[in-house]
Amino acid sequence: MLKTLSESFVRLGHEVYYPSAGTEICTGTCIESTAENFMQVIEKKAKDCDAGLIIAPDSMLPELNKVLEENTVNLGCSPQSAACCADKLMCTEILTKAGIKAPEIAKKAEEGKKYVTKPRFGCGAETTYLVTEFENNEEFIASEYVEGKTLSVSLIAGKKPLPLTVNCQFIEFGEKEVKTRENEKTGVSGIKYNGSLTPYQTPRRDELYETAISTVKCLDCFGYVGVDIILADLPYVVDVNPRPTASLFGISRVMREEIGDLLLKNKFGELPDSIHIEGEYRFSKDALGELFGRA
Repeated sequence: MLKTLSESFVRLGHEVYYPSAGTEICTGTCIESTAENFMQVIEKKAKDCDAGLIIAPDSMLPELNKVLEENTVNLGCSPQSAACCADKLMCTEILTKAGIKAPEIAKKAEEGKKYVTKPRFGCGAETTYLVTEFENNEEFIASEYVEGKTLSVSLIAGKKPLPLTVNCQFIEFGEKEVKTRENEKTGVSGIKYNGSLTPYQTPRRDELYETAISTVKCLDCFGYVGVDIILADLPYVVDVNPRPTASLFGISRVMREEIGDLLLKNKFGELPDSIHIEGEYRFSKDALGELFGRA
């Protein structure tokens, strides 16, 4: 994501700076940082920049976006909106209250039903499971399992939201044994994200776009946003990612427009009514790791 965005801004003629503890991406200027001084590096360098964009786990977004907004122009979500999206329980409650479909949060397991458990705060699918039993835990939430197509909608949120693409997410299920409080073993399915196809052709594209637009408006999102959706009888919103997501890698290879230009126009100008997509791009998360030497 960093490389894709950096290359786009550089092609547009902008200077790009990014903090790193060692990894360099062959475009832009790397600023040395560590885990301990990361926040201070962003704060200091942001003062010299015209604008900035945070790529980070959802739990870190509110604080980092706050630092960014205090020192330059933020091209992404506000700290308040990022905090709301990061809290999956609060996010689901807000969407449901607004009439936007989302998998129902479960208080206890019912026989014969399946549920998805995941961290209340966090991103990625590393600790997300499909289960038939669960125990209440403040750090995790359980929601009803909705059978359907696993998709996402990528869009630029702002005064005039601009849908980019519908993406098909490649989700893998792996068996795993866990122990219950009574020390009994029970089988669950681990859920793993492993890439996507962009764009995904579907006659229900407009319905998906409308759901994603209503979602980002409801949560007051801004900038690049990925809305994860299960498409069943209706679209069900399962996650809202108020930041650049992995799908951007594929989108940048089929979209004629520059993603950097769209992000800048969203803040400083006016977005076009639509974009131009040519062809399709398929990638796996594992292949990306090999491509960028992170396998």
